[in-house]
Amino acid sequence: MKKSKFIKSTIILIIGGALTKLLGMIIKIVMTRLLGTEGIGIYMLISPTFMLFIALAQLGLPVAISKLVAEDKSNNKNLVFSMIPFMFIFNIIIMVFLIFSSYYIANNLLHEPRSYYALICIGIVLPLISLSNLLRGYFFGKERMIPHVVSNITEDIIRLIVLIIGIPIFLTKGLEFAVAFVVLANIASELTSILVLFFFLPKHFSITKKDLKPNKQSIKNVLSISIPTTGSRIIGSIGYFLEPIILTFVLLKIGYSNSFIVNQYGILNGYIMPLLLMPSFFTLAISQALIPVISNAYSKGLVIYSKNKIKQAIILSLIIGIPITIMLELIPQIPLELVYGTTKGIEYLRVLAPIFLLYYIQTPLTSALQAIGKAKEAMNGTLIGMVIRTSLLFICSLFHIGMWGLVIATSVNIIVVTFHQAKHVKKAFSKKIA
Repeated sequence: MKKSKFIKSTIILIIGGALTKLLGMIIKIVMTRLLGTEGIGIYMLISPTFMLFIALAQLGLPVAISKLVAEDKSNNKNLVFSMIPFMFIFNIIIMVFLIFSSYYIANNLLHEPRSYYALICIGIVLPLISLSNLLRGYFFGKERMIPHVVSNITEDIIRLIVLIIGIPIFLTKGLEFAVAFVVLANIASELTSILVLFFFLPKHFSITKKDLKPNKQSIKNVLSISIPTTGSRIIGSIGYFLEPIILTFVLLKIGYSNSFIVNQYGILNGYIMPLLLMPSFFTLAISQALIPVISNAYSKGLVIYSKNKIKQAIILSLIIGIPITIMLELIPQIPLELVYGTTKGIEYLRVLAPIFLLYYIQTPLTSALQAIGKAKEAMNGTLIGMVIRTSLLFICSLFHIGMWGLVIATSVNIIVVTFHQAKHVKKAFSKKIA
């Protein structure tokens, strides 16, 4: 029964992920065609900042809620509603900070003044992104994957429509306003997602005063899991945030032009990375289904069962990742031409494709560590990888090799973090079985 539920959850998430990824690719194509290489380059420059503040704003709450709801040891409604006021206050603080620091980030860190308005818009959309992901955490804990899938699909459809209508209008005002609008489009998409998730609440679902009253123990339990979890995400996001800052600083210093940096960074992060991350919706789906299953089983002492689920997740990730890696390695020009109508960046794709095969199994390994209460070990792996990646990015960029410094740093980071997570998963289960 448990096995079939895990497989069913995984299949639902994979199907939903496939549709979401397809919509995501269409959105990326629309953005690339409408904004152009320069516009997509500016958007990619602010993307690391966006990811960092999303990770910070969520504070790891979705994963913690999912784990605790799966264990079903407390009032789950109170668990969720205890965290919503805390989350909103925290998000407002981040929003204010971002509004006042955007000018400095745009001009002194990213060296791209046209990113200023987009950075301000990030602060505006954060509370809605955090709330929708918090609600998803509840449904994941209940192992109800359909609400997540439907909300994601409707969210992407609304975002696509809004972008098609809005980008041409804002382009008439200037490229910087069009990029800012792309960020603001998340307001419509996230509101849609939240409404869909509320629609999926049970018909008999009711909220009492007891549910709404903040529970100190619930907050403590959530934060004890969420803080190490978000530590891992924030560390990764800080590395990603520093990426364009270090890259632009070093490359400008050694003589590269700003237009070269924006153009090549746009190619690498706008064309190549989305193709390499294409299988990640499968591995993410597997990982999302894995957390509540292992959390529940491991808390009941079902160690062998938990271990087998992790092995199953890794095998599924490889079954999906290997054929796509072979395609990207042997015929990279076909997906590039098909999706973007270009072969720019083909050399980056050929080098990175084999390395990303390790990345596809990294996600389930990290989720496994979080599910068995080893979020600290997962965070340490991310920290080690981020330090190595950032150091290599700075050093390699000095060698006048353009974006290849970023390619080398990314490759080494994936190898180090994947092997670290695998080592600690194996170590945790060896101790438990012994």
